Amino acid sequence: MALALPQGVRHIPDFLDRTAQEALLEDIRAVVQAAPLYVPTMPRTGKPMSVRMTNCGSLGWVTDKDQGYRYQPTHPVTGEPWPPIPEPLMELWRQVAQYDAPPEACLVNFYETGAKMGLHQDSDEQAFDAPVLSVSLGDTCRFRVGETTRGGRTLSFKLASGDLVVLGGEGRLAFHGVDRIYPATSTLLKNGGRINLTLRRVTKPR
Repeated sequence: MALALPQGVRHIPDFLDRTAQEALLEDIRAVVQAAPLYVPTMPRTGKPMSVRMTNCGSLGWVTDKDQGYRYQPTHPVTGEPWPPIPEPLMELWRQVAQYDAPPEACLVNFYETGAKMGLHQDSDEQAFDAPVLSVSLGDTCRFRVGETTRGGRTLSFKLASGDLVVLGGEGRLAFHGVDRIYPATSTLLKNGGRINLTLRRVTKPR
């Protein structure tokens, strides 16, 4: 029996086959070579997050103790502009997002076995009419999604390598997070772990 996901939230399992996943992984390796993974920190507390991250696109999402959550055009460690979003991800957006303007940011999160992500909203953008498109690569995770208020009901389901999640419409500001990673559930990444790619439109199209 299919889960009754919140309105506007779509789970598209097995959208990318193994060949497409391997090709996309090579593209992400090139992104990481140009914009190395780093450990972000929480606003105010400066507590390190359990994921390592980087970005590609004209803008990248970053966070640190002093300036908090924001988008900026440069890597906070190297000071270099983010590399462009690989074309296969742009094509994925065109196929799935159902939005006229292209994404401006792709957040790359790397989860090792013990990493997780607390419930949060993607609310630092201006273009809330654009969906958020998430791509999973590597080990399976337990993904939790809720309503648009923090105290709303939540449900959890597994995301495997090649799965997509779309948060759009009424579900654009749904709270969501990653409860856990299931180790050794994929052979895509040689040393295990999970990569999550999150495509977002940040500014309102002119």
